[in-house]
Amino acid sequence: MTLTQLIDYDTLRLIWWALIGVLLVGFAVTDGFDLGTGMLLPFVGRNDLERRVVINSVGPVWEGNQVWLILGGGAIFAAWPQLYAVSFSGFYLAMFVILSALILRPVAFKFRSKREEPAWRARWDWVLFFSGTVPALIFGVAIGNVLQGVPFRFSDDMHILYDGTFFGLLNPFALLCGLVSVAMLVTHGAAWLTLKTSGAVSERARVYGMVAALATIALYALAGILLASFIGGYRITSVVDTVGPSNPMLKTAELHAAAWLVNYTAHPWTMLAPLAGFIGAAGALVGLALRRPALALLTAALAIAGIIASVGASMFPFILPSSIDPRASLTVWDSSSSHMTLFIMLVVTCIFIPIIVAYTTWVYHVLWGKVDEVAIRQETGHAY
Repeated sequence: MTLTQLIDYDTLRLIWWALIGVLLVGFAVTDGFDLGTGMLLPFVGRNDLERRVVINSVGPVWEGNQVWLILGGGAIFAAWPQLYAVSFSGFYLAMFVILSALILRPVAFKFRSKREEPAWRARWDWVLFFSGTVPALIFGVAIGNVLQGVPFRFSDDMHILYDGTFFGLLNPFALLCGLVSVAMLVTHGAAWLTLKTSGAVSERARVYGMVAALATIALYALAGILLASFIGGYRITSVVDTVGPSNPMLKTAELHAAAWLVNYTAHPWTMLAPLAGFIGAAGALVGLALRRPALALLTAALAIAGIIASVGASMFPFILPSSIDPRASLTVWDSSSSHMTLFIMLVVTCIFIPIIVAYTTWVYHVLWGKVDEVAIRQETGHAY
């Protein structure tokens, strides 16, 4: 028996489908409060000292948190090459906007305090707001489009053709999903600020966080209602070879009303995902209202995990459905890399992910504690 035969092909595909979800959740939970903090910066900080407190609450950790985004992109490239090809080419302009925002963020962090002029610092504060809001919004918009199906197809020689436009991505349901993303990350950022700061900044963050938590619950519920009532899902209508080589065109599929709800009926345990989304957002609201920042932060993270997981639970086995040729839709069974590639990547992941988690945990432990306005004023014990 060879090493690759220790885990069969279809099991490896399932493992990597789950691992991509874990990486997405890891990015949203860790870098999510950074983005949320940036969105809240102009509103919870009323003067330069308060805004420096907000910035320094994430100053020591924001760079490390982006490791999860790099891991996610790399894993998609290696484990699901067709998904990478369609999404990163079809969503090219959207990805470029996100990348521009993420490039501007470190520039703003580094250059904001280089000059004393209020106008200079105010401009960089709004850059941080922009670089927090745009990725949060567009990531949600992307999920909304994935749920509706993406306009791509394969040519006779399996060349991928994308027939959509950037502005076509900005449809009402996708924008609603974008608002869900913004609201849940603002809630997460507010919970982080109530934990890491004190005084007026913490209190303002608490108020904004409660509003955002309510908005998350309402918008997520509305998106679910629209998905069940008006947005069709996809289903496979042929026998699927789960162990053969990847070729999306060997199946047939069709658009079907409420198909994204079938998994919840067939496997009731999948209801845990949307329940976690609602319970987590409600828990964040309660934690903020009771001034229990640790509870608020943990439950806000639970909400993020539940909301993201609910997308995967609804769509399985689809990863990226095609709205113009359902047969071309990418699924867990027909769009992965080879058996050998998935196995080698799994071994590497089992080695390095624990190292990354251990190092990240150590960094948070060493740099824990509230950001002190006195230290900011005295120019000691802070990064920015």
